[in-house]
Amino acid sequence: MPLENPIPSISERVVELNNRYRNDETTGVLRDILGDPLFGPIALVSSFGAEAVVLLHMISEIDRSTPIIFIDTEMLFPQTLDYQRKLAEDLGLSDVRRITPSREAIFLRDPDNLMHLADRDSCCALRKAEPLEKALAGFDVWISGRKRFQGGVRVKLVLFENEDDTRIKINPLAHWSRKDVADYIEANNLPRHPLVEKGYPSIGCEPCTTQVSSGEEERAGRWRGDEKTECGIHFSNSVRLMPDANIIVTDDGFASDDWNRGYSSFEGIEAETKTQNAALAIDLQNDFDAATILPWMDQIDLIRIDFPVFSDGRGFSLAQRLRLLGYHGRLRARGHVLADQYAMARRSGFDEVEIDQKLAARQPEPQWMARADWQARSYQQRLQQSA
Repeated sequence: MPLENPIPSISERVVELNNRYRNDETTGVLRDILGDPLFGPIALVSSFGAEAVVLLHMISEIDRSTPIIFIDTEMLFPQTLDYQRKLAEDLGLSDVRRITPSREAIFLRDPDNLMHLADRDSCCALRKAEPLEKALAGFDVWISGRKRFQGGVRVKLVLFENEDDTRIKINPLAHWSRKDVADYIEANNLPRHPLVEKGYPSIGCEPCTTQVSSGEEERAGRWRGDEKTECGIHFSNSVRLMPDANIIVTDDGFASDDWNRGYSSFEGIEAETKTQNAALAIDLQNDFDAATILPWMDQIDLIRIDFPVFSDGRGFSLAQRLRLLGYHGRLRARGHVLADQYAMARRSGFDEVEIDQKLAARQPEPQWMARADWQARSYQQRLQQSA
């Protein structure tokens, strides 16, 4: 028999929580959440930056044993590290977890610590997003210090967010104004980050943070000269990647895999198509006989073709053959396809390319996007244009 009161999904809980706490004050919300075992394990993620002291102080007043996750990218200002140590001690925070990037990942992808000069998104993924994802394993809820007045994508922040149906994110200060923050710090006589008075209202990694002039947005000093506005841990303006997840390359740039229904082998396709009610994706080797797939052509939504080595061109031929036979679903090249081969892949009929993070680090997004005008790079089209 069905349960009379089924367990609500995360999205349903988020809607209910936003309605329940719509008019509650911040400390009351935090007390309820931290004191309610039904929420499961909870952590505060803190940068120990310009305004981090507000939430850290609130947590210290409610429960000093609350886990505090501090991501040390190993490119932070020395002042941030000093501030973090002293503030944690002064507030009596007993479970501050300093998280650093994987040694192996740094060695493989950024051994010279220069990735931020060529590909800031990949650097943030390596040094912030991936370490945080690992650190949050085991937590059902995490608390963020983002605020609407910080601008950009943050202007639409709500109190509770559904993070990809995996956990709940809470933004207790979402509705606070800049004056609210200043007033709280002053009322509680809290120490500010030492760089604030030097013109740094938002503080990240040292190479990618500059001073902000009067009249500029608070976060204008972050990644100055770049369209980038978020580091990636909030997954607003960059690719959110699980550790070791592959990257999908399209004409629009790098993205995470939007296909979460799994992949099948061709050997089991007959059984799959008989029982499959949802969309179907299959993997093919590059020596596959395209004609074999004709009976099921209209039932397959995505085909991945394997490229074991970049020098093996059979995958391009298979893609062309599938298109000629009338396959209209998504075609994805997967494996060792290089940026220089992207134009060929697109002209062969592929919609996208799937690469691992090691290859993406060696050949970052700008190298792929330089080939995204693949139609203009067509030899036949250039001949027509010059005729």
